[in-house]
Amino acid sequence: MNSLFLKRTGSDDPDFTALVRHLDAELAIRDGDEYAFYSQFNKLANIKNVVVAYRDGRAVGCGAIKPLAEGVMEVKRMFVFPELRGQGIASKILSALERWASELGAHDCCLETGLRQPEAIALYEKNGYRRIPNYGQYEGVENSVCFRKSLIG
Repeated sequence: MNSLFLKRTGSDDPDFTALVRHLDAELAIRDGDEYAFYSQFNKLANIKNVVVAYRDGRAVGCGAIKPLAEGVMEVKRMFVFPELRGQGIASKILSALERWASELGAHDCCLETGLRQPEAIALYEKNGYRRIPNYGQYEGVENSVCFRKSLIG
């Protein structure tokens, strides 16, 4: 069957929290000693807008948005199981998040990812995000890469 279903939900969704546990486990390995620094900015309590992707009834990926500034949403907690990457699932999640951000009045999306996540960097560049100077808590952080995309036009 191989059909993909995207569900809008919130951060208390059990499928989302289960996927985030997998994401955090992967990031702890990739980021090593720097993981604790990043994890402080990834608390789920501040996230209300979540998309969970299902393939054949199984939760396989997720992403979220939260307000960053007036008219700007920040993309957070993007994850797809490693064995399913490269199939367009993350791009579909990202597009759904961008549509939702637009509906909420945002004109831009921003995000941060790490240099140790080349697949994520490629995903964002492929989807029209452009690299910007590191913002907020990521200023001066060598492993951080920040991106922005206009949702207008």
